[in-house]
Amino acid sequence: MSEENSVEALLEEARLNASIPPPAERQRLREAANLSRAQVAAAVGVGRTTVANWETGHSDPTPPGRLPYLKLLKGLAEICPAAPAPAATPDPTPEHTADPAPVPPAFAAAPQTLRGSDGHAIEGDPGPCVRCGIETTYQSTDGRPLHSGALCQPASPAAAPHTTGTAPSTPAAAPAAPAPASPTPAPLPNRPERRARSAARAQADTTLLISRAVHEEAERAGGDEEAALKALIKRAIPDVMHLFNETRATGRYDYTAYPALPDILKKPSKKDPDQIWEARPKFHHPGYSLRAPGDIKVTALDVNAAYLSALKCWLPIGKLEHSTGTDGVEPKRSGVHLITPAPWTHPHLPDPIGDRDEPGALWITNSTLRLLQRLADPKYGLTDAPVIHESWTSGATENFLDALRKLLSAARDEAIENQDTLTLEYVKAMYSKFISTMGESIHNREMARPDWMHIIHSQAYANLWGKAYKAHQAGLDVVAMMGTDELHVTGDWRKVFPEGRGVAQMKIKHGDAKATGEYSVGTVGR
Repeated sequence: MSEENSVEALLEEARLNASIPPPAERQRLREAANLSRAQVAAAVGVGRTTVANWETGHSDPTPPGRLPYLKLLKGLAEICPAAPAPAATPDPTPEHTADPAPVPPAFAAAPQTLRGSDGHAIEGDPGPCVRCGIETTYQSTDGRPLHSGALCQPASPAAAPHTTGTAPSTPAAAPAAPAPASPTPAPLPNRPERRARSAARAQADTTLLISRAVHEEAERAGGDEEAALKALIKRAIPDVMHLFNETRATGRYDYTAYPALPDILKKPSKKDPDQIWEARPKFHHPGYSLRAPGDIKVTALDVNAAYLSALKCWLPIGKLEHSTGTDGVEPKRSGVHLITPAPWTHPHLPDPIGDRDEPGALWITNSTLRLLQRLADPKYGLTDAPVIHESWTSGATENFLDALRKLLSAARDEAIENQDTLTLEYVKAMYSKFISTMGESIHNREMARPDWMHIIHSQAYANLWGKAYKAHQAGLDVVAMMGTDELHVTGDWRKVFPEGRGVAQMKIKHGDAKATGEYSVGTVGR
């Protein structure tokens, strides 16, 4: 390319950059030309979701799709010009004709969220966000209302601020009345309403972080989904910690990221196992065998997102305190306990303490203790209550990670509905790595809570035991229960569990040694 052509190409790109319309006008131009987002995406070489984000203002056009997209917008603007704005008071004198309103810059520096010394976003009186106009209680560093993280949701068509000064594209629509110079402020909602709206807005804001990360890495990888997934998994830990901190911005509880921990929660060495027994199951029904001839059909089931569901558990939020006997065992306390479990006398059901080689006392988490106490209740009557020798516990809450759990669950459901494998695997990496690195890990420097890690793991195993018991009560035999999410049963399991990929559903396990997830066994000693 000659020097003259190179200069002209740069000038053309500069002209396009200077004239990029705001998000609402981008959508108007596409709709006015009767083009779908899929058509635009195919033409400029990006995904349909990326085009949607450009039109709603969730993200700005970036290379390599930016330049062809700007060229398309320029051409559409010539074909489908915006209708002139109606003049409130016509002035026939040419010299008094007002200059057209300047188009707001596309890449103005984003305002920053005001945060306290703890890193949490600070709230104030509600007001219209300086970026999108929708009410928020979060603040910017200059004291103006701004959504947390400067991430805004698109306004509804009726509420969206009109930035271009053009009339709506629909002929039948009446032009919006000019806003009064001094609008009457709306009455402030009461505190419960403000908290509910604030929590909903915080979840909407943080949801954008997930889609934005996926789109960034997908475009950076230039369509190579494998490379994009590798990059997303690499950034999963810092990203999920940022999500966690954002969901804690309106939290009611303080916690210590690096509490003083008792020795029982510290590994003796890197090679030694943890001193806390998590009750991981490894159960096989003694009455069934693959080696015995038979035609009893067994289905290997997979529990969806087992660790994600386990984020709903009782977590200690204060400094762990030592107690002996049952002094530290209360419904609203959690931690770890030294117990001697009662014998388990039900060979047709998994032992809730897991597959343990050595008898005697052992340290367990509060999740396992709650399960044992529940099974000792007369409602179940399956075992005796364990003997509690000592405990390290603190005041606890079951909802500490609930906002993060709901956020990731919603993102997971949406990814499944959209058949978005990239987002689905990214979300899975976030919650699994969040749990596995919150203990003693060099990969997560922001949190050292091995007590939480053990409690969440144990909660996943306790949840799996509950599903096994439900199957048993419905007349199915539990042939095997293993790991975090694997349950093998006889009979019509669909009458007991809903089938699907949702968090509350079950599916047949694939990619297993038994290939299809369905196999036959014979009986032993019957």
